[in-house]
Amino acid sequence: MATETAAEAQQAPEQATAVQPRVAAKPDAKGNGKSAKEDKKGKKKGKGEEEGAAQDAPSVAAHPRAARAVSRAKGWGGLLGFVVAGYTALPTNTVADAMLHALIAGVVCYVVVWAGAVFMWRRLVMLEVRNREAQLYGSSASPKRELPPGPPVPGGRAPR
Repeated sequence: MATETAAEAQQAPEQATAVQPRVAAKPDAKGNGKSAKEDKKGKKKGKGEEEGAAQDAPSVAAHPRAARAVSRAKGWGGLLGFVVAGYTALPTNTVADAMLHALIAGVVCYVVVWAGAVFMWRRLVMLEVRNREAQLYGSSASPKRELPPGPPVPGGRAPR
């Protein structure tokens, strides 16, 4: 190795960096130019076609007020669960046992309040979307239903 000449030293890096050309992916039956490896990646995710539809749908995480409100509710729920459970468990147990009960109750309250907040805000976001559509499209988007005239009342006046 130490006796390499200058010509051999120039050839060695070229050989080390030589790269095999990639074979172009053959189109499958659908005409996609995906290779088998890319196709397997798409199958693992399982969201290929659903991804486009999910981006159009409103979500709680994408709504600025909803995301903040859910985050705030999670924090308060966990904190209040921890404090209430710790306070109620303190007289009956040791401090370490009371803290364990408080921690478990805090985590449970955190999850329950999170689920409730997401449930509520999901409906509120959909209501906001419907109201906005009604504003944009006017009354044609949501026609008001009118009750049909009722049967005539015997001995009463005819409707005008």
